[in-house]
Amino acid sequence: MADAVDKPTEAMANLAIAPADGEPPKKSKAQLKKEQKKAAKKEEKANAPPKEPKAPKAAAAKIESGPAEDPDSMFKTGFLSEVFQERAPVLAELGMKNITTRFPPEPNGFLHIGHSKAIAINFGFARYHGGECYLRFDDTNPKGEEEKYFVAIEEMVRWLGFKPKKVTYSSDNFDKLYELAEKLIEKDGAYVCHCNKAEIIDQRGGGEGEGKPRYACPHRDRPIEESLTEFRAMRDGKYAPGEAALRMKQNLEDGNPQMWDLFAYRILAEEDAWHPRTQNKWRIYPTYDFTHCLCDSFEDITHSLCTTEFELSRVSYEWLCDKVEVYKPMQREYGRLNISGTVLSKRKIIALVAGGYVKDWDDPRLYTLIALRRRGVPPGAILSFVNALGVTKAPTNIEIKRFEFYVRRYLETTVPRLMLVLDPVEVVITNLPDDHLELVTLPFSKNPAHGEHAVPFTKTVYIERADFRAEDSADYFRLAPGKSVGLMKVPFPITATSFDTDASGAVTRIHARYENDPAAPVRPKTFIHWVAKSAAHSSPVAAEVRIFNPLFLSANPNANPKGFLADINPDSMEVFPNAMLETGFAEIQRRAPWPEREGEQKGTDENGPETVRFQGMRVAYFCTDKDTTPEKVVLNRIVSLKEDAGKA
Repeated sequence: MADAVDKPTEAMANLAIAPADGEPPKKSKAQLKKEQKKAAKKEEKANAPPKEPKAPKAAAAKIESGPAEDPDSMFKTGFLSEVFQERAPVLAELGMKNITTRFPPEPNGFLHIGHSKAIAINFGFARYHGGECYLRFDDTNPKGEEEKYFVAIEEMVRWLGFKPKKVTYSSDNFDKLYELAEKLIEKDGAYVCHCNKAEIIDQRGGGEGEGKPRYACPHRDRPIEESLTEFRAMRDGKYAPGEAALRMKQNLEDGNPQMWDLFAYRILAEEDAWHPRTQNKWRIYPTYDFTHCLCDSFEDITHSLCTTEFELSRVSYEWLCDKVEVYKPMQREYGRLNISGTVLSKRKIIALVAGGYVKDWDDPRLYTLIALRRRGVPPGAILSFVNALGVTKAPTNIEIKRFEFYVRRYLETTVPRLMLVLDPVEVVITNLPDDHLELVTLPFSKNPAHGEHAVPFTKTVYIERADFRAEDSADYFRLAPGKSVGLMKVPFPITATSFDTDASGAVTRIHARYENDPAAPVRPKTFIHWVAKSAAHSSPVAAEVRIFNPLFLSANPNANPKGFLADINPDSMEVFPNAMLETGFAEIQRRAPWPEREGEQKGTDENGPETVRFQGMRVAYFCTDKDTTPEKVVLNRIVSLKEDAGKA
């Protein structure tokens, strides 16, 4: 993790400040050469004989073409619409009028960006069709389950703007599941197996790639009463882990490995068997393959929507429901969402936290949902992103910059604007009196509904260090000795007259003249942002600003031959400890959340500091961090103003 920046000018090289208003972008030699070549081709084309007109081509689809205005577009057409139409006749025949779905996370970790797609699909599908969605915790593996995960998962679902029909737990059905396990044995659909792991692998063909003939477990055809007795002995603690297990009697001749006598119940070690809800009642626990479809059935799920990694499981899902003669929901699978340039696995994030590469699971450089919330990404931006991607059976692999594009586009129209100076240098306007004060009115954004506010303009202001050069050049349009710039919304420009430096040569103060003489008007070529010094207005507001860059150097950290930790970006966080905010920040804090949508609403206790969001003009989008104190505001950069910002 990067420490606070000691040399802000070096850090500013990595954080591009947008060109000032009116300033043309500087062109590189390569750009100039490219433009000359383009001009030559244009001239050649102009002198060429006319060609036969061609039929117009359809415009290529581009992500940047504009926002997806319809938040329900992924349910109206395409894969999810087809799923709905496919199921409709069956539901009509069953007399089931209400659409019911479920989101069934395991409570053994924090949700990440990939889960946002599952949440949006399951809750959104039900809502679009006038139905409801359960939040069901698949708590069948107590070893890794913790209360903090239960709490955080539910918080994220509600933060994204969804209200579950009911919060349920697979463990609520443990008694019922056990009864169905006995029923399955009685119907000759399950048996107790005493084989070890190596023997079971061999029975299934010897493992991946070996291709040996499959054969039955020697216990497969034991008498039904014997399996019942042995299953009850498992329940009563007769066997240790690995000495016995209940397996489903499926079809070993089927080409689908999900039909090769899957486990239904296993024994856990005593130290692993304590459950946060059922305590020490059970030593045996049902597997996902046994539990999932039956819990779907108990809750009358109409559409069991999951990712394609469970596509092969559909056969065993339907087989078990039919075998124990319960209502059979419809399972359908969609492609999962993957983000390149980061890691999402629990094991790897634990390594990042333990190694001090990040502070915790909510470190804004991670792509857990709690980290994205802390970073300031609005829930609506995540939903907009998922909706724009659409839903198919193919997996979706997305670059971080594409995700940030949707976040940036969402923020552009929903948050106010303030002046924020990251790396301030003092400007003393020498021809103004010491007590000079003007109140300058600034709009909060282009949206009139956001309102406006007044900020003080005084003899002393602060500007970005990057907006001043000690040595002027013809292609530089901001402040330099003898050169003028406008200060945003201030009536007259200023002209730099001299500057002071410290022993290292760094500029410590700029002296300037206020060009307010109507007889000698000065027209600046550009305008820059600023913050004034005014004790009476508590200006400026002191702030620490954290700029988050990619945590990894490459798009695929896992491909690094030395391991993903060798791909860590040493400059993934830059800190500006002495930033300054204008006084409009107080009103932005008071009027939060920005925006008031999804799970962030006024008058609720759930709103965290990250709901105070704004655009720092010419800098980036920011939010307040939970480390903020009464003495100092701490800000996180959400995203840059443009995709290429920071590549200077």
